[in-house]
Amino acid sequence: MPFIPHTDDDVRAMLKSIGAPSIDALFDEIEPALKTSQFAGIAEGVDEMTMLVEMGERARRDEVGPCFTGAGCYDHHIPAAVWDIAGRGEFMTAYTPYQAEASQGTLQLIYEYQTMITALTAMDVSNASVYDGGSALGEAVLMAVRANRAHPSSRTGELRRVVVAGACHPHYVDTAANMTRNQGIEVVSAETMDGRIDLDVLAGMAHERAPVAVVVQQPNFFGLIEPVDGVVDWARDNGALVVAVVNPTSLALLKPPGKWGANGADIVCGDGQPLGIPMASGGPSFGFLCTRQSLVRQLPGRLVGRTVDRDNQPGFTLTLQAREQHIRRGKARSNICTNQGLLVTAATIYLAIVGAMGLKQVASRCHERTRELVDALTVVKGVRSHFAGGFFHEHVIDVGQPADRVADAVAELGIIAGLPLGRYSSDLGSDLRNCLLVCATEKRTDADIARFGDALQQVLHG
Repeated sequence: MPFIPHTDDDVRAMLKSIGAPSIDALFDEIEPALKTSQFAGIAEGVDEMTMLVEMGERARRDEVGPCFTGAGCYDHHIPAAVWDIAGRGEFMTAYTPYQAEASQGTLQLIYEYQTMITALTAMDVSNASVYDGGSALGEAVLMAVRANRAHPSSRTGELRRVVVAGACHPHYVDTAANMTRNQGIEVVSAETMDGRIDLDVLAGMAHERAPVAVVVQQPNFFGLIEPVDGVVDWARDNGALVVAVVNPTSLALLKPPGKWGANGADIVCGDGQPLGIPMASGGPSFGFLCTRQSLVRQLPGRLVGRTVDRDNQPGFTLTLQAREQHIRRGKARSNICTNQGLLVTAATIYLAIVGAMGLKQVASRCHERTRELVDALTVVKGVRSHFAGGFFHEHVIDVGQPADRVADAVAELGIIAGLPLGRYSSDLGSDLRNCLLVCATEKRTDADIARFGDALQQVLHG
């Protein structure tokens, strides 16, 4: 924020204009008991040069070596033009408009974003984004329950069950459960078989109490490829809607959720961080949410449409927006109003720069690098793949001893080794104490992978 000095004369003139005797009088509604003049806990100020030296030292603590951790936040290359453009004042300080006429530029950008996301997912419509992948899943679950009113549990008043099939990101599942637990919705996870969906288990859960919706992640939390066609067709036969959680980069290679099974998924969500958003110590990011045209009235958040004005000139406008979406909490489909506009801007620029072929090359390179990484790590004695079968750009390796200690030791050698999975054993239903979830993006080089292999060898065997 720029420093704008005011002279005493300026201050007196402004106070006189508004009829206030002093600046303190502007805050007289604050209770005296809440005010303090004691700031003993705050250190004395330092001069600018000393501050810069200290901040530089602190910044150097954040310098790390190659990152092999993914689990929802990925170290992709971001073309310099992305944030050179997104960082311009017109984008950096712009606020999402409430009214259609407020900003044609912002509306056009969101429209372009929606078009790109629906093309990636093979869905009909997208909203203007939500906060992150976890909140996107929570909104998707609420939307699925609203949309499936014909389900028997909606008429009987019993808890409506949403089944998470396979290994979905535990943080997403926790967020969805927190968002829905007071709304008569029960989010339960089905057991996995070798890290993937067990369709027999899914069928058994339906006999207990038929689910309103089924959530499936592709690739799943372990990076594995799920049999999503079978899940979608099973859900359709059992009266459940399908919520798909996807990595947008993977959609350049894998079948999009709109084409899963005979009819495709009903709702698609995920985290947009891979699309030009830096890791930034874990955030912020943005979530995307798409659906088919028949469910568009249940889609929360902003929708931007293209139209023409009275002179037949093209323009953009917010559409299908009920005013209670913003001001009448009890009648709103959701209280998601403000989307992550700046990050959506960066993602739109990123997709425009890399294009369809470029995104496919990024995805292919990620898969190739991860295969090379797994090969390099599993030659170390005692290290093996924990799950068999196909994967995208993440994989679980078993290091033969507590993985959190191994990851810490590898970090001492300047490498972010992956995510220790022991803390997620209870969520994912298996003993993962010795397991690391490792990831390689297109940024990882041969030298990076060799360095990780050497470090793992040193930590495990000296």
